[in-house]
Amino acid sequence: MAVITNIEDLRILAKKRVPRMFYDYADSGSWTESTYRANQEEFGKLKLRQRVAVNIDNRSLRTQMIGQDVAMPVALAPTGLTGMQHADGEILAARAAEKLGVPFTLSTMSICSIEDVAAHTKAPFWFQLYVMRDRDFIERLIERARAARCSALMLTLDLQILGQRHKDLKNGLSAPPKPTLANMLNLATKPRWGLGMLGTRRRHFGNIVGHVKGVANMGSLSAWTSQQFDPRLNWSDVEWIKKLWGGKLILKGIMDAEDARLAADSGADALIVSNHGGRQLDGAPSSISALPPIADAVGSRIEVWMDGGIRSGQDVLKAVALGARGTLIGRPFLYGLGAMGEAGVAKCLEIIRNELDLTMAFCGLTDIRQVDRGVLLNPPW
Repeated sequence: MAVITNIEDLRILAKKRVPRMFYDYADSGSWTESTYRANQEEFGKLKLRQRVAVNIDNRSLRTQMIGQDVAMPVALAPTGLTGMQHADGEILAARAAEKLGVPFTLSTMSICSIEDVAAHTKAPFWFQLYVMRDRDFIERLIERARAARCSALMLTLDLQILGQRHKDLKNGLSAPPKPTLANMLNLATKPRWGLGMLGTRRRHFGNIVGHVKGVANMGSLSAWTSQQFDPRLNWSDVEWIKKLWGGKLILKGIMDAEDARLAADSGADALIVSNHGGRQLDGAPSSISALPPIADAVGSRIEVWMDGGIRSGQDVLKAVALGARGTLIGRPFLYGLGAMGEAGVAKCLEIIRNELDLTMAFCGLTDIRQVDRGVLLNPPW
């Protein structure tokens, strides 16, 4: 196998090994995918200020995110269907994150359940919540997260309705895959994936199937989810969830300074500048371009993080320079997972850590907490 040196190598390998519908689910956006592309491309507009003859010995990437010590300002973002990129994917990703000293976030729409991940890991993880019309189910989910020792709740605000994702519609996305001729032909070319799935019982949405009245299989789940995402979600719901949870609360999906002020007013501990990886509103700005005005507006009142488009440690440094106290990665670790399982997620994190360390050194800095906009040359935003 070729030597893996960057995130793109992991992406190429994942595309070979993961069934088309699940690879496309991870690596695509909505409508024309213009925002999906901008997320990554606009990091390239930011140029770094190289410094020389500076003592760059004893470098440190260590910092904190919502009071939690982290090996670098990076966490694994919540991603749905992670356990369809690789068998038991959420458990494997959480284990890799634990070994590398970064937080892992479990999605409501995970394949492995909250209880499954808690049973196979030692470090507390974060849980991401979607607000459903069934408020009793939401209350039970929060209680399950508390019982599993989750150390933070991440509330996603930008998925009250689902963006139009053309590839998912064309592929007939489902978990497990529907036995159509096209799907069966594609699965026949992915023997590693198939053997892994045969060896696990985790092939459904573990947080939902068996935990909702009337949802016992994929057929009933599909009908339930199509009715459950709640378009009525508003700031009073955020207040209700904050009181119900009582612990650290992170709000994900902020793209506007006015919404950022409302997030800070809500008493949340952190917000994430995020356009859902370009999977919701196509034509929205990139996350990195939306970051500076939000950090300027509320960075003194609430921790500002960002996700979307990060493909390297250099991207992490650029985000920190523009005001992010932390970053989240989704697709990069999914590429690693699809390519090589737990070892691939660890490889992804090692690549980002090493790139971040080297880039910080070339810029004449030794501590990630020293990084500010001075590390950039004439940033466009």
